[in-house]
Amino acid sequence: MHISAHIFTFLFLIFAFVAVRTRNIPPFLKICHRNDPNLNECLKQSINSLRSYLKTGISALQIPPCEPLHVPQIEINESVGPVSIKSIYTDIEIQGGTSFILKSVKIDIDNNRIRLKLYIPRLEMNARYNMEGKILMMPINGNGLARGNFTDIDVTVIVQGERYQSPTTNETHYRVTDFYVDLDVGQANIHLDNLFNGDDTLSNAMNLFLNDNWKIVAAEIKPALENTVSEIFKTFSNKFYSKFSLDTLLPP
Repeated sequence: MHISAHIFTFLFLIFAFVAVRTRNIPPFLKICHRNDPNLNECLKQSINSLRSYLKTGISALQIPPCEPLHVPQIEINESVGPVSIKSIYTDIEIQGGTSFILKSVKIDIDNNRIRLKLYIPRLEMNARYNMEGKILMMPINGNGLARGNFTDIDVTVIVQGERYQSPTTNETHYRVTDFYVDLDVGQANIHLDNLFNGDDTLSNAMNLFLNDNWKIVAAEIKPALENTVSEIFKTFSNKFYSKFSLDTLLPP
């Protein structure tokens, strides 16, 4: 279920694309104006128009290739209910993010809020992991290669912000005050190599146990995971928005 964290790296790229309106705007970006009566549809088209560019990256926007998407590290330290896990994932590589289907975009300019709904058919992940703890009272420990397949993923993102006067540009800017994420994964299949110091019998039994009980495990880890990821992308978003005024990002 740790793959859920990486979905947000991809979501942040999408969200940044919606907002970019610089003077050196690449020709493949569709400009949307906040007074457009069909603004939501315009933003949706703007995101969809970038789909073919995401695989190889967009150097003009300093966006790296998204197939595969590389994430340096994710750390989870969770001790709630039947799950008590400390795990670190490094050298993370994700395939399938650019196959997203954007279901809806809704922007509330007066209240500085944006809501996105997406569907991702499938994500595949490879990473190095180091883990120790207990799941449903079952001890688990190991380090090695982690592989995961995740399908039928519904994602909801709500970004709440506020406007402020920048002392640097003396213009009105936007900053994120809350970044809410909700994930609904339809099915997951996970395999962790080298569990229990390479004991094949225990390792196979634990991998079978994890896949049989993935929904229970996910339900316990999900709140802390979503909160952690939300804080990460709140910080990333504000670094981006601090560079451009509101009129530049979303002109009248």
